[in-house]
Amino acid sequence: MNNGIIILDFGSQYNQLIARRVRELGVYSEVLPFNTSLEEILGKKPVGIILSGGPSSVNAEDAHLVEKSLFEAGIPVLGICYGMQLTTHVLGGKVKKGVKGEYGKANLHIDKTSKLFDGVSTDSIVWMSHFDEVEVVPEGFEINAKTDVISAISNEAQNIYCVQFHPEVSHSEEGAKMLENFVFGICKAEKNWKLTNYIEKTVAEIRKKVGKDNVILGLSGGVDSSVAAVLIHKAIGDQLTCIFVDTGLLRKDEGKKVMENYGEHFQMNIKMIDAKERFLNRLKGTSDPEEKRKIIGNEFVAVFDEESHKFESAKFLAQGTIYPDVIESQSVKGPSAVIKSHHNVGGLPEEMKMELLEPLRELFKDEVRKVGEELGIPHHLVYRHPFPGPGLGIRILGEVDEEKVKILQEADDIFIEELYKNDLYEKVSQAFVVLLPVKSVGVMGDERTYEYTAVVRSANTLDFMTATWSKLPYEFLELVSNRIINEVRGINRVTYDISSKPPATIEWE
Repeated sequence: MNNGIIILDFGSQYNQLIARRVRELGVYSEVLPFNTSLEEILGKKPVGIILSGGPSSVNAEDAHLVEKSLFEAGIPVLGICYGMQLTTHVLGGKVKKGVKGEYGKANLHIDKTSKLFDGVSTDSIVWMSHFDEVEVVPEGFEINAKTDVISAISNEAQNIYCVQFHPEVSHSEEGAKMLENFVFGICKAEKNWKLTNYIEKTVAEIRKKVGKDNVILGLSGGVDSSVAAVLIHKAIGDQLTCIFVDTGLLRKDEGKKVMENYGEHFQMNIKMIDAKERFLNRLKGTSDPEEKRKIIGNEFVAVFDEESHKFESAKFLAQGTIYPDVIESQSVKGPSAVIKSHHNVGGLPEEMKMELLEPLRELFKDEVRKVGEELGIPHHLVYRHPFPGPGLGIRILGEVDEEKVKILQEADDIFIEELYKNDLYEKVSQAFVVLLPVKSVGVMGDERTYEYTAVVRSANTLDFMTATWSKLPYEFLELVSNRIINEVRGINRVTYDISSKPPATIEWE
């Protein structure tokens, strides 16, 4: 790593955000589990360590703790939220159970400034999320700022700084300045993270690792697998073969578009597998969303496995794994219980005996998009909205059949087309249509109809952990509704979902 910032993960929902904020400053950052040995941490030669927040209490029996030696290694430390309580606890201070906790926005007042607060206003709004609080600071520390509780402490002689709030979230008005002060003013980090350099470095690494061998990759048409494919193709050309499985549950004409965009435009070897009938037959009689997910995931793995055996010369299996996937799999909460095999060919049978090639595993999603554009992938492809691994199988509520898939593909295509036409597509984060297993009476011309109900869904979010429904113009919604009802046989009623996350989810299943 060398000259980067390490974030130790104590279970915070914001640990990825901390890493992204550091990278946005032009400095490499890496997230490691809290129990990573000090030897391994020091082996990476970091210029600073950030202790993330977390949901537990330092006073709990099974608390996530670190050794005192971490603070004696001569590397600047920033403790955030739980990280502040942990620092206090390990270094001899006292953390008590709060009376009511602090959640959401709070007013921060700086009583005594420090290097962390250089250029920061004396009073500002910060984002809180804690119940426990620091009661007695460790020896050698001083209190720098307060909200209703002690909210910032420091030991400048040892380069240890702690804040009770979350400077990484946008709600903390001057949080970005504080992180910049830590990274450059305190850690003296050098700018060493640039995506153009990343492409050059990764292409060279792929060529060296692969040599004259062959690589296969499961291409879905999504951003991650597409960028991985183009990056690998740039490195080794025709030594890469992409396998595209058309499950019959994709967007309208998705297979055709993938072949045009990547096969023809980038001159890549792509083998397209038409498995529509196979997937639809397996889904017959199944309505439960989790069962549908499992069926689609297992069937995808089976199809991909069968096809991959036709490429006996392939030594490497490439995947579009990105950094959040890596963080999740090593999280303090343990690996994800459900392998999303339908999403990026995870969980393939061990007998495949191929080496993994994951050229994007150090990148966050926004960085993957930037790399895609640097590689010449058209903007509209790089900035496509997320599409679930099980595809329309979980946007058709209840049992899935060929007729419903066609109805939904047409309706969804109209919605997305109008978003683009009206310059709204990139102003929302995820937009799609859901088909309900509900029929209602309608009138078309002089005839009575009894057809399905479609739900138009559009959400805005920064991190997909929380989301609000998009305030699309009424005139636009009217246009979309009219087009779907007039042009899609099988739908006679359109509704708009105005639920936020939480309590709802973005997808319906």
